[in-house]
Amino acid sequence: MNLPPALPASPPAQPRPRSLRRDLAWGLGAGLALLWVLAITAAGLVAREELDEVFDSALRETAERILPLAVIELINAGPDVPAKRITRVGSQEKYLTYAVRDVDGRLLMYSSDADLSVFATPGPTGFHDTADHRIFALSAVSGAYMIEVAEPLKHRREAALETTATLFAPILLLLPFSLLGIAWFTRNSLRPVAALSAEVHDRDASDLSPLATEGLQSELLPIRDAVNRLMARLERTIEAERSFTANAAHELRTPVAATLAQTQRLIAEAPPGPLRTRAETLEAELKRVSRLSEKLLQLSRAEGGGVLSSSQVDLVPILALVAQDFARANGAERLDLTLPAEALSHLDPEAFAILARNLIENALIHGDPRTPITVSLGADGTLCVRNHGSVVPPDALARLTERFERAGSRAKGSGLGLAIVDSIANGAGARLALTSPAPGSEDGFQAELRPAS
Repeated sequence: MNLPPALPASPPAQPRPRSLRRDLAWGLGAGLALLWVLAITAAGLVAREELDEVFDSALRETAERILPLAVIELINAGPDVPAKRITRVGSQEKYLTYAVRDVDGRLLMYSSDADLSVFATPGPTGFHDTADHRIFALSAVSGAYMIEVAEPLKHRREAALETTATLFAPILLLLPFSLLGIAWFTRNSLRPVAALSAEVHDRDASDLSPLATEGLQSELLPIRDAVNRLMARLERTIEAERSFTANAAHELRTPVAATLAQTQRLIAEAPPGPLRTRAETLEAELKRVSRLSEKLLQLSRAEGGGVLSSSQVDLVPILALVAQDFARANGAERLDLTLPAEALSHLDPEAFAILARNLIENALIHGDPRTPITVSLGADGTLCVRNHGSVVPPDALARLTERFERAGSRAKGSGLGLAIVDSIANGAGARLALTSPAPGSEDGFQAELRPAS
């Protein structure tokens, strides 16, 4: 039983990077709000304790004021008088109610709003609580009379809640303004960080000049200085590599050319036989070395920067001149050139000529020799070169811009052509797209260079 091939597992999604400014703003805002809540809660608890003391004092003072008057009235009324209900004065809501008893617990007097169920069971002198009331009991005349003053606990809770809400109200009004102030402060404080990030982000791969962001805080200065030192070391290393490549290729040109001339003279003078055959082989190798040194010089030129010009140039005559150069060599009949009336670009003319020459040469070398090479230039500067031939595998296609990568091809070449093109494209901010098979075809290869916007 044949099973279908398993699909490659998709890479896990990368978490979205966190914002330092947002973390600081939310952290400071949440911390401030939490501190305010804790402070108000503590103030509410203290206020509640103070309110309890005030209410208890009111209970005690009420009992101490009413009890002497009630005793006098009860003594004057005589014994065996039914419980007297004190008439309410005014319409204002009364929170304190009271009841007066004798030594036997018999009810003698009570306020008009009193709930007698609250005073059903006599309690001890002093303060005590029931399920929903706070009661203060006070005796007089050697315990012959006792007064109990009650206050609903609901009244106390409402008073404490209103006091705490009064403390919270201004905080709720000030909190949005505080959060806006924190956001404004963090944004302005971290503006140098954003400037440093923007300066690094806007750099291309070839720009290794020191960072010059002003106004950085002392915590960020070591980071900027460390990055500058790193870029300085990279610039020295890359410059040394480019200088060595250019100097080596340049120094090789003269002795290789001289040796090639001597070899060609030897071929002309040598009789047919093994000696001439070896000389011809040596000539082919010397030509390959000459081409390689030329490619190394081009690579050094491409990686050295300076591939953009300050003013726009027309690429049409440059590409036409490159095509004429190939017209003088074998394979010129294979070129199918399409040019617009004008194609303005900031690309350096020499850099564009090197780029176009390498793309066309790559197509001529690796394409099917029986089919034409299509070269087209768009009005926006887009250069497209396509050829027929074997399909390049995807893994090899991804490595074609690496130095000396030939993707298994046995054709003559240095393996540096597409590396040079890629270096020029990166220096110019352009995009190099390699496709195999060519779009709309079952085989072949296409290289398309799109200029920067």
